[in-house]
Amino acid sequence: MKFFFIFLCISATWLNAVEVVSPMLKIDLNGTVKDMTLHKNTLLIGTDNGALQVYDTKSNIFTKTVTLPKVKDFVGDMIATRVFSVDKIEERYLLLSDSGKGGYVNLWLHENNVTTQLLDANNKKAVVKARFINKDQILLGYLSNEAALFDVKEKKELYRVQLSESKFSDFALNEKKTQAVYSCESGVLNVIDTYTGKVLKELKGLNVDNVYKVDFKKGIVSAAGQDRRGSLYHVMMGRGEYIEGSFLIYATGLSPSAKMVAFAMDEKNYISIYKRATKLKVAELQGQKSTLNTIIFKDEKTLFSSSDDNTILMWKLK
Repeated sequence: MKFFFIFLCISATWLNAVEVVSPMLKIDLNGTVKDMTLHKNTLLIGTDNGALQVYDTKSNIFTKTVTLPKVKDFVGDMIATRVFSVDKIEERYLLLSDSGKGGYVNLWLHENNVTTQLLDANNKKAVVKARFINKDQILLGYLSNEAALFDVKEKKELYRVQLSESKFSDFALNEKKTQAVYSCESGVLNVIDTYTGKVLKELKGLNVDNVYKVDFKKGIVSAAGQDRRGSLYHVMMGRGEYIEGSFLIYATGLSPSAKMVAFAMDEKNYISIYKRATKLKVAELQGQKSTLNTIIFKDEKTLFSSSDDNTILMWKLK
């Protein structure tokens, strides 16, 4: 009987074993990573050195760099601008950067080796994040927690909606780019129709403080909270559950199927991987040196992560 009990304990431990994963690839950048997006096998990285760098994940080489003009700082010196939001649709690239004036931004399109400016400081846009929803329309997230849709051809906003009085943190699009979830410092999430700005669902009750990052796949939203909660909402149902962390959770990512979720759960900058349905931790990714800001699943086994330094790491689960 004693032997049988020991066998059961060992078996349970083995079944619940957490895989410890080291990075399989390190990508060095020309500056600190501010944003990262993945488009099939193309990784886009915005840096604080005024550049968008394009990386081919199959050949493991940089294929393109777009460098923006320098801006004046508050003492009049010319410095590299921060490129803090990047995106791509077909061969059209989107860059959102500092203008150096009053917290307002510059918005750029790059196509056919030509960079065109859509917005500058004179437009007085305090935008934090920008993403294409189609080739000619760009979803914006304002610092004031307003959602807006900008039309490239008309060079104007088609709508602008105030979601709450709390400061904006992040937004994420669903796969078809028809809906987006917006997070803010209150912990309340708003799901909107990207083409009209209509609020479709308010998700609340799991996070009670700032939600730094969100992801949105297969009708599931993951939320990385300052309150040390990694939240998971089912959008249609409007409710969910959370996983308790030991530190502020700065980043999250869902796998393409939404069966797996990643959270930056502790002060060591480890990435914890969970089975979403059971919340069972299956892997821990160890090797990130700085505070995480982005986690992206390429597929169910491959991830990319970036932090507040000049490296991106690639990971492979068993």
